Amino acid sequence: MRPPLRPHRLKGYQLLRGNGLEIGALNCPAPLPPSCTVEYCDVQSREESVARNSDLVLDDLVEVQHLCDLDTEGLARFRDGTYDFVIANHVLEHVANPIRVVGEIFRITRVGGRVVLTVPDKNYACDKSRPLTPFDHLLEEYRANVSAVSDEHYLDLIEAEHPEMLRRSPEEIRQAVALARLRREHAHVWNSEAFRQFLSASLKVLSVRARCLYESDGADNGFEFFSVWEKLRGGAPALWEVCRRLFTRR
Repeated sequence: MRPPLRPHRLKGYQLLRGNGLEIGALNCPAPLPPSCTVEYCDVQSREESVARNSDLVLDDLVEVQHLCDLDTEGLARFRDGTYDFVIANHVLEHVANPIRVVGEIFRITRVGGRVVLTVPDKNYACDKSRPLTPFDHLLEEYRANVSAVSDEHYLDLIEAEHPEMLRRSPEEIRQAVALARLRREHAHVWNSEAFRQFLSASLKVLSVRARCLYESDGADNGFEFFSVWEKLRGGAPALWEVCRRLFTRR
């Protein structure tokens, strides 16, 4: 069964035109205007998603055209400016390197195109008792080109949601971390204001010029921070990204 439609998102989706990419849509694809066409990208096939999450039903899931792991390869298979819009609803909290993923999303969006970025607001989600992820920590992971979520992130989740688990044997704790990794549970935590600040700071680090066209925060919708951005002309790849690309070519 597909989740209920989030009315606060509809105004944002009306700003989209052309051909786009939606990342991690699963059973909740964006209801887009008739003028839009969309391709779907995910880290795993529909069958793998159902096998790893008993709450999902195969027929409810979108057909995935592009299989790629944002942690290990980013969106490297797509050329710069490929899409008129890119949607990433409830994706960034799962990835190892959110700043790098934001950069990749804007890279494959054309100038004048739109980017939809959404994360759950911890005040209205299962992460309510977890601390906010500091931007300095994310910046350190970006500069270190981190490509895997550390065990510490998942231990933080287990401590907040299942503290009794940490009193079990080391092997049971290891298995709990492995399960959280397999299910790609939330590695990072934001409320609406923290994510707003994260995006502003990330765009500066990435040297990406963009303006926010629409947003709805947790206080407004009781669920998430939802935002639509327009990519502007100008800006250049951040120094760290330039160095990374040169290093990977060797």
